[in-house]
Amino acid sequence: MSRLRLHPERHLVQRIGWLRAAVLGANDGIVSTASLIVGVAAAASMREDVLVAGAAGLVAGAMSMAAGEYVSVSSQSDAEQADLARERKELSDHAELEREELAQIYVGRGVEPDLARQVAGQLMQKDALNAHARDELGLSDIVAARPVQAAFASAVTFASGAALPLVAALIAPRAAIVPVVSAAALAFLALLGAVGARAGGAPVFRATVRVTFWGALALALTAGVGKMFGLAV
Repeated sequence: MSRLRLHPERHLVQRIGWLRAAVLGANDGIVSTASLIVGVAAAASMREDVLVAGAAGLVAGAMSMAAGEYVSVSSQSDAEQADLARERKELSDHAELEREELAQIYVGRGVEPDLARQVAGQLMQKDALNAHARDELGLSDIVAARPVQAAFASAVTFASGAALPLVAALIAPRAAIVPVVSAAALAFLALLGAVGARAGGAPVFRATVRVTFWGALALALTAGVGKMFGLAV
């Protein structure tokens, strides 16, 4: 007699919380810092000015990303907690109505009404709030908002991404900072797009082209601005 063996599955959605913050942070770090360096270098500034601008952009950007991500995700977390508190009160005041509401959700998904009521009753007997949070509100531990984790991931990945064009500016000859940093930034962006797509299960080529295109556009615009102000001075 064969026995059914259960095996654990790792779904890509489990990565969505940290993956979004990590990819966004690294992408912003590369694009903003490389663009800043290219813009300052195109204005015919000294190497020291370029490096100071890049380092300042790294620190300021990392802190800005961390603060922004923390505030944003905290707002999401507050909204989730408010919904849970409201649902907890409804369960306390109108348990029968909430059971029927849950049953109707299952009926809408194709379950027979009698079976849906039976399932709703069993689930609510075990953990009523969790059942309604998952099936009525769409909340679960997998996609729950985690402000500290998101802020830390954004800050670290922004700094890591920003460090790459900064190192390229440090080792490049002064006259070649603009092309070297631009080429390095586009290569890093292409790699980031491929890695992020692979980690998230998305098409690699499309993600790579998308992130590289916007990076090239940002570099071109800031180089043009730097060149314009450099000629004006």
